Amino acid sequence: MKYIALPSNEIRHLSFYLAMEEFVARRLNTDDDCFFMWQVKPSVIFGRNQVIEAEVNLDFCRKRGIETYRRKSGGGCVYADESNVMFSYVTQDEQVNMTFNRYVNLVALVLCKLGIDARATGRNDILIDGRKVSGNAFYHLQGHSIVHGTMLYDTCMENMVGAITPSDEKLLSKGVKSVRQHIALLKDYTELSLEEFKAFVRQQLCSEEVLLTDDDIAAIEEIEQEYTSEKFIFGNNPAYSTCRRRRIENVGELELRMEVKGNVIRDLNLVGDYFLVGDVDGRLLKPLRGLSLTKDALRQALPERTEDIILNLKKDELINLILNI
Repeated sequence: MKYIALPSNEIRHLSFYLAMEEFVARRLNTDDDCFFMWQVKPSVIFGRNQVIEAEVNLDFCRKRGIETYRRKSGGGCVYADESNVMFSYVTQDEQVNMTFNRYVNLVALVLCKLGIDARATGRNDILIDGRKVSGNAFYHLQGHSIVHGTMLYDTCMENMVGAITPSDEKLLSKGVKSVRQHIALLKDYTELSLEEFKAFVRQQLCSEEVLLTDDDIAAIEEIEQEYTSEKFIFGNNPAYSTCRRRRIENVGELELRMEVKGNVIRDLNLVGDYFLVGDVDGRLLKPLRGLSLTKDALRQALPERTEDIILNLKKDELINLILNI
């Protein structure tokens, strides 16, 4: 595996590293898989299909100087800062489950080599003693797959909780205690410093280095402009007259927003913390626009294997959500 290195240790905005993933996929990911690590100043990153106002405490973030970004993968809201490290993995393999499982198990194995009893489990997590130390998300570019995620060496718990929950002091205090019971910090399981841990991960996963040039940086910064646009960050949700909310086991929280007139779906959007493994806009939402709101019409329009688009979501579960049954 190739390690993609930057020419300096400068900490950049989170949007730069998301753009860097795309650049690596388009320009550098040929024969070998690619990997790099990055750190950011206090930031919140939320999933492609989440509504920022519903997930992020914007007032708290503004007061604390916490930046907010949207990513192109699905999943939930994540807080990151200089005390933890983010991983990015780029491969040409488009077999979703194989790619995801291979990567997550690779990372878990690295932790095991440090004598840490780490296990890959759930939709996207790596656990230590049943507590989450790493969460990951996945998305496609044409011909490539990208997996990215957190590795909690340490973090500011108040920022982590306050950035995504109400900042009332009582709720914040309870939230910190509750979240701390469910997450693991690597500093409690190894004597390695964060920099030593990063060096160990790189040594275990990568056999060669590719050093980016100034021209590469300029190309990444051009891609980055999309990630910093207000349209991308705040989303472009249609007006809606109908809203269906449901939690589906092994899928996540889903909220379907529809504009329905005369029992015909005029427009719709599906938000939530679900995981994308396919083209939700082209293969799920587009075929439903202009469709009669009936079970037969929905069943005919939707692909047979909706779980190939949204992880673990069965066709009947989606139809039941749309029809609220």
